[in-house]
Amino acid sequence: MRAFIRLLLVFCFVAGGSVSDAFGQGRISFIRDTEIETIIREMARPIFQAAGLSPSAVNIYLVNDSDLNAFVAGGQNLFLNTGLIARTESPGELLGVIAHEAGHIAGGHIARGQEQVERARQLAILTSLLGAAAAAAGGGDIGAAAAVGGQSMALNSMLSYSRTMESAADQAALRYMDQAGFSSEGLLSFLETLQDQDLVPASRQSEYLRTHPLTFDRIDTVRNHVANSSLTGREFSPQVWSDFDRLRAKLIGFQQPGLALQLYPAGAPGIADRYGRAIALYRTGQLGQATGIMNQLIAAEPSNPYFQELMGQILFENGRIQESRPYYERANQLLPGQPLIQVALARVLIETGGEANLQAAVDQLASAVQRPGGRSPFAFRLLATAYGRLNNMGMMALSLAEEALALGDTQMANQQVARALQSLPNGSPGQLRALDVQREAERLNR
Repeated sequence: MRAFIRLLLVFCFVAGGSVSDAFGQGRISFIRDTEIETIIREMARPIFQAAGLSPSAVNIYLVNDSDLNAFVAGGQNLFLNTGLIARTESPGELLGVIAHEAGHIAGGHIARGQEQVERARQLAILTSLLGAAAAAAGGGDIGAAAAVGGQSMALNSMLSYSRTMESAADQAALRYMDQAGFSSEGLLSFLETLQDQDLVPASRQSEYLRTHPLTFDRIDTVRNHVANSSLTGREFSPQVWSDFDRLRAKLIGFQQPGLALQLYPAGAPGIADRYGRAIALYRTGQLGQATGIMNQLIAAEPSNPYFQELMGQILFENGRIQESRPYYERANQLLPGQPLIQVALARVLIETGGEANLQAAVDQLASAVQRPGGRSPFAFRLLATAYGRLNNMGMMALSLAEEALALGDTQMANQQVARALQSLPNGSPGQLRALDVQREAERLNR
């Protein structure tokens, strides 16, 4: 993927100048990372299946927030704070939280009642989070942003749970963990961590505790289950531990490089240790050491697409565009059809220039925007750039219309559609798509 830290969408809750407690600072920013998203989904697959949920239908969003929090909204949409992931100490803790949130999804705790659905619609949660805007990915560390108005009190209500719902989600989580063959010790240790939080002033408590009320009965229920479960003491497989260690190392390396350099000292032999250290070195400008470690990792796992991708990113962001290209191409070969990698490769091709490279960039981007999670404003902006340099003004305008639509700017979308329709041939796929964009913009304006 291009840069790991990706601001996908910023929700500015402007009504009355107040913000929802569920979102701390009044806005949510997201990161995109193919590797972390894939690891979490694969780790949680048995839990989703036990909950009767299709693993591919559960949308996983990584919230760029250091606070300890997780929540669900708008149906089968799971939101995990990066702070929660970084502070979990075992796969069981992370999976225990996911199982609990899956209990909220399976129990319909968010979507009960037409009133809450209407509130979600008014806040643009369903149209923005679950649509193209949630997949926005930008160049560098910051991507596209969009403002969404809303009622902060309604949002707080939508993301808050009653004690009854919390107990039901706990019970469901215990069942899912049992059916998946996982010990629930991680869920217990997480709740005990929250119990410690309960002793601090409310203003300093984690958002999870505020929106997920904790009771002694809940902890006792989980503690009794753990005490009597035949799964207690069962270890996770070495592969699960390896994946968990890598996702944490990557997350901490990008977001807390100073801490990562302490946690992953020079000379540590583990793959996750070296991975976290290489990322932290790159983030702190120590390029030579970072690429040296990455070369070691690539030699150890030459078929790992994420190592190839990260090396490409490090080189690209330091102006070594031609050197970055083979790494992105290799990542794309090893993991075809991943939109974030396709977009990153397309950007390299555009920067390289030349008709053949520009056409190759169009091909990569056209494929990416057809895939789940690929319809980002940044991808459409790159597509417009490539078409413009190829002197295809009609498709350039259409791509700009798609970008505007993904950002919720219906006025700009209509302006660009009008430009596109002046150039695109009647009955062409481009013209038909332009008309679709026009209709969608009209629908959003109603």
